[in-house]
Amino acid sequence: MEAPLVKLPQSHLRLADLPNRRPSPFSLTPTAEERRAIADALGIEGIKKLRFEGELSPLGQKDWGLQATLGATVVQACVVTLGPVTTRIDEDVSRTYLAEMPQVEGTEVEMPEDDTVEQLPETLDLAAVMIEALSLALPPYPRADGAMLEQTVFADPDVSPMTDDDAKPFAGLGALRDSLEKKDK
Repeated sequence: MEAPLVKLPQSHLRLADLPNRRPSPFSLTPTAEERRAIADALGIEGIKKLRFEGELSPLGQKDWGLQATLGATVVQACVVTLGPVTTRIDEDVSRTYLAEMPQVEGTEVEMPEDDTVEQLPETLDLAAVMIEALSLALPPYPRADGAMLEQTVFADPDVSPMTDDDAKPFAGLGALRDSLEKKDK
């Protein structure tokens, strides 16, 4: 995992210091200033609420599992009107941290089926996991209710503008086929 976009105090856990026989609960609720910094780093207008809570559980001798829920209320710009769009996000987050990652051989590598498996870090930054999960959960094209993208046509004054229908050369073939079938009857 890359360095976190925003550093939150007390979000780093040294896994060797956690009890290895029972789950260790955690809860992160960033302050307004921290939420503003996260929103800026993610390129969105704002984060009204943000909470990341769950537990880290030992898996065998050296490995760890993270099970958490991410709850957030975010504000993004509408892709059509650029007006604010508020979205509620509730996501389950799961990660498995392995002390020994499987070795990949060969020149071409495929994505593993389980994309939640990561190398076991010495110190786990829960804020980085939270921000990554939030960035993946954000709607890619937020749209305000009723916002419609209308067709806009641009051309020089003496040129007939090309429309979407002109870009579909086979669109009129169905009507031509139907008219030829009527003539044959």
